[in-house]
Amino acid sequence: MSNLLELQNVTKVFGGGLFNRSNVTVAVDDVTFAISADRPTITAVAGESGSGKTTLARLLLGVIKPTFGNVIYDGQDVSGMSGNDRRNFRREVQPIFQDPFEVYNPFYKADHLLHVAIEKFGLASSRDERVQLIREALETVGLRPDEMLGRYPHQLSGGQRQRMMVARALLLKPRIILADEPVSMVDASLRATILESIRTLNRDLGISVVYVTHDLTTAYQICDDILVMYKGSVVEQGSVERVIREPKHPYTRLLVESIPQMRADSGWEEGGDEVLSIDESGETTGCKFADRCPQVMDRCHDEHPTAFQINDDRVASCYLYDELPIANRASVAS
Repeated sequence: MSNLLELQNVTKVFGGGLFNRSNVTVAVDDVTFAISADRPTITAVAGESGSGKTTLARLLLGVIKPTFGNVIYDGQDVSGMSGNDRRNFRREVQPIFQDPFEVYNPFYKADHLLHVAIEKFGLASSRDERVQLIREALETVGLRPDEMLGRYPHQLSGGQRQRMMVARALLLKPRIILADEPVSMVDASLRATILESIRTLNRDLGISVVYVTHDLTTAYQICDDILVMYKGSVVEQGSVERVIREPKHPYTRLLVESIPQMRADSGWEEGGDEVLSIDESGETTGCKFADRCPQVMDRCHDEHPTAFQINDDRVASCYLYDELPIANRASVAS
């Protein structure tokens, strides 16, 4: 099985420098994962604010370079791309941003972005062809072209602006879409529509999606696989169904338990008492979650755990699974 986009032991460090090594932030720490070229999937990158998920997204887009490791697209190192290779990468790996309003120029009509994308990559030979491509893309994401074309950004709802950004990505016929918190700033009533648009791109058009989110509920709704991040490290990785229903890493369990649960009287209650927040203070040579872990062991403070295989489709970076036969690991901490 070949990989379309992959991170190979990628680390990203901010700050520091030759004369200032004290003010260093390791935003992404030795992360490895891949998106298959053979099976289009939706992969969630989940974690709290400060977990490193947005930095990971920027690395995947080639916006920033890794300090260590490699970002590989279709067999080539993204950092070394130039000319047509770089141009093709930028067309085939498309972003959808968290706040679409910041992307629009208020002095231009909203569909100006769509025209610019087509012109930049030479996707149409005439204005009529360009308009037809735009209309088809808008219809694909559930927008009515006659209601969208010619309007300014402030005349559109947040959901309409976000779906227009999905349409822009679709115009370029990408192989991968990277959606960074695409529904976090949209009314709850519109989230389902945008999530369904993302599912359509994957299911009907064969586009792989990297879905960056802090919301495990939406990840569970639309994703196939998930990476759970904490302080720059991937603590658990596997199919979204198994990770959320049967979390193995203690941090993942706390995240899942914090999801509000529906009560019998149709009211909502908090899923757990633990208040989840990233502690940015201090450095550690051991497990980054050790100070908060309810199952901490002595070695957790001294050694950083590697990723241990739980079963065929799951790994967890936790010493609970060290030195156990793979057949017995799935039952630990269930």
